[in-house]
Amino acid sequence: MIAFLYARVSTKDKGQDVENQLAQLREFAARQHWEIVREYIDHETGSKADREQLQAMLLACSQRKADVVLFWSLDRLSREGAYPTLRYLNQLSSYGVAFRSYTEQYLDTCGIFRDAVVGILATIAAQERVRLSERVKAGMERARAQGKRFGRPVHDGDAAQIATLRAHGHSLRAIAREVGISEASVRRALKSPESLRQKGVVN
Repeated sequence: MIAFLYARVSTKDKGQDVENQLAQLREFAARQHWEIVREYIDHETGSKADREQLQAMLLACSQRKADVVLFWSLDRLSREGAYPTLRYLNQLSSYGVAFRSYTEQYLDTCGIFRDAVVGILATIAAQERVRLSERVKAGMERARAQGKRFGRPVHDGDAAQIATLRAHGHSLRAIAREVGISEASVRRALKSPESLRQKGVVN
């Protein structure tokens, strides 16, 4: 099998050397009779998605330049959180590239349990996606309850312009398109003090 190695140490990880990881990964690959064609090494935090070597490795995997990716542990691959990390593993599987964690034997899609591991990861990823969506919705509801509004704020100048356009017979849709906001924002703006002043309703 053609193998990629991925190793990472953070600049904040005092006393850690990427060579410690690589030595064990090379030895393991040799025992499996895997041919290592490239080693990808990042020297930065695992919480960043735009790590140069990680992205280069994923691109090469999408081009099927390897059969398997071997990394020392899951937190060396990513520390972005459960869902982004699972997404990387699912990406590799979708490319037809197996993966193996050196320290976590259950993270192995090279053997007979490949389909089971991929299925479990896909299920966990789906659950994480639902939980993330629920947390976002809960946060927005809490913010709304505290009086926070979402979307582009309507300034006094916008309100005056909206009131003028409405007075000239423009539809809500036309006004929204002209000002660059939603129809709901147009409706709110027409109820604003500035808009009402334009229409002579308030002083």
